[in-house]
Amino acid sequence: MTDVIIIGGGIVGLATALQTKQQQPSLRVLLIEKEPAVARHQTGHNSGVIHSGLYYKPGSLKATNCIRGYRMLLDFCDAEGIAYDLCGKIVVATKLEELPQLDTLYERGQLNGLGGLRKLSLAEMREIEPHVSGVAGMFVPQTGIIDYKQVADKYAEKFQALGGEIRLAERVEQVTPGTSLSIVVTSKDRYETRLVVNCAGLYSDKIAQLTQREAIHVRIVPFRGEYYKIRPEKEYLVKNLIYPVPDPNFPFLGVHFTRMIHGGVEAGPNAVLAFQREGYAKSDVNLKELYETLSWPGFQKVAAKYWQTGLGEMYRSFSKSAFTKALQELIPEVQEADLEDGGAGVRAQACDRTGGLLDDFAILETNKAINVINAPSPAATSSLAIGQTVSEKVLARF
Repeated sequence: MTDVIIIGGGIVGLATALQTKQQQPSLRVLLIEKEPAVARHQTGHNSGVIHSGLYYKPGSLKATNCIRGYRMLLDFCDAEGIAYDLCGKIVVATKLEELPQLDTLYERGQLNGLGGLRKLSLAEMREIEPHVSGVAGMFVPQTGIIDYKQVADKYAEKFQALGGEIRLAERVEQVTPGTSLSIVVTSKDRYETRLVVNCAGLYSDKIAQLTQREAIHVRIVPFRGEYYKIRPEKEYLVKNLIYPVPDPNFPFLGVHFTRMIHGGVEAGPNAVLAFQREGYAKSDVNLKELYETLSWPGFQKVAAKYWQTGLGEMYRSFSKSAFTKALQELIPEVQEADLEDGGAGVRAQACDRTGGLLDDFAILETNKAINVINAPSPAATSSLAIGQTVSEKVLARF
């Protein structure tokens, strides 16, 4: 029998496990992960950006957790010797009509406590990124780069050193809440626990449905983000990080350029519907999961509202020239021949029944379970803060 079972070995589940054991070492905490190693999905396919908290509504869970988590992450990395680089980034308005949104971002950044933000003319942008193009921009000094897989592995190491247990290659198949104990059945074993904590990422809604009798009113919709890599001989075009002004109505940041902590430069991602929850390739299709997505009333409303944006993203997915054209808005010198195939990630985006794409972190609680059902970007940056928030909810039960 255990006190707490955490389902999901991504960076949020691992941070929650670590924070729980650090705050209450006597608790028996077990983390169950269906893959043979931790951080195999969203964490392991992360672009490696340390987010500053610029984009998020002041006072929201995203804003408060990102800013608090940012500081906690840097302190953790300093203590554990994990490399990172606070290289800063520029956000570029490529059209005059984007200037009001750039001003809004500047104001949000200030309200969220970001010091050192600078508005930039094109000449000033080119002092930072010589090959960029646009009508105006903003420099964000807090943004950085890191390897989140390395961070997650360190969380796991420290959690186990405190007496926590990790079971790998076990898929949770059933959760039966009881009066005093819940039964968790996996592909390998059966466990009794006083509390279930769901950090299952792309399957968080599925696990949540197992933990409560009443239906939950959100569904995870998987969006695949596809990247190209800049060929080594053209990496000089990008010094650090270059982002566009994002569409305020769409929870994605648009294609951008990212220097990686281990070398190289990524370009992307787009955002297309994935045909299965862990569908990293265009050819990955799970008909049951695809049907569940397409039949969800909330997704149908999203598709009706954003069909033009969605078609553009799909077109870029299949057309390298269209992808290149989007990148050329930021760096006109980039050519199709400069791009080589990169990786892809899948974002777990919660969508409610009315067609709302949940922008903020979301946690649902029952008397026997705590379900983290929406933790998209900047969850990696915010992981220790989210883990602390969830662990405080855990400790309140004991």
